Amino acid sequence: MRLALESGRPLVMGIVNASPESFSDGAQVGSLNDQLRRALALRDEGADLIDVGGESGVTDRPPISADEEATRVVPLVERLAAEGIVTSVDTWKPEVARAAVEAGAALINDVSGLRDPGLADACAESGAGLVIMHTRIEPKVKAFPHYDDVVADVLGFLRERIALAREHGVGEEQIVVDPGPDFAKTPAETVRVLRELPRLHELGRPILLAVSRKDFVGAVTGRPPHERLGGTLAALAAGADAGAAIFRVHDVAAAVDFLKVRAALKGDTPVTELSPELRRS
Repeated sequence: MRLALESGRPLVMGIVNASPESFSDGAQVGSLNDQLRRALALRDEGADLIDVGGESGVTDRPPISADEEATRVVPLVERLAAEGIVTSVDTWKPEVARAAVEAGAALINDVSGLRDPGLADACAESGAGLVIMHTRIEPKVKAFPHYDDVVADVLGFLRERIALAREHGVGEEQIVVDPGPDFAKTPAETVRVLRELPRLHELGRPILLAVSRKDFVGAVTGRPPHERLGGTLAALAAGADAGAAIFRVHDVAAAVDFLKVRAALKGDTPVTELSPELRRS
């Protein structure tokens, strides 16, 4: 997998939605050129990779076809690959995954929990990375199953799905795990999982944490999605302390700044003198 997970610091994954129905920024999708400009801006803000989404997870609309989703994401993946940007594609459809990796995607971000093993086949054949996320509910459905122990369920489910991916030929080094904040979980259940995030290291795979602007942040703060930056950064702090390897965020510049200051305060990076032009606004 073409990700520098051995860099010793968490990677920042910027989000570019090609889905007009997105809950957070669907109104800003625009044209292919608009999406490319946004991706380039996120790269310049410090994003290590870009996650392209062609279909929102909102549950008040039916799924779109694989052809329509591929039409949304493949041209952008091609443009990003041409720019040398490491690209992830957020999809649960094997047909879209295959088209995306052929276009240059390095990572498939599967929010279905490997519901269709064809996604594993696509990654095994191409060598692309595979993010396996915990969820007990099929995509585009909002429901909250009963958990006797939600943390144990996350660990058991991910362990089982890692084994399934391996059976389909995915190398262990290709696999990343995601505890699935808000997916088939109430805000309280999501918070409990995040409190015990270090336990995911039992799985032996890097952790992707997607907490940006999520419902649990809104439940805690009482704020709508675009006012959840402060809460998101608090969640990133917990994730960084727990050893997460990748943070999927909307607000890249703020996340990068947060991680830089955190690293300096921990003594992980040196602190240089302030440039004179930065002393005043």
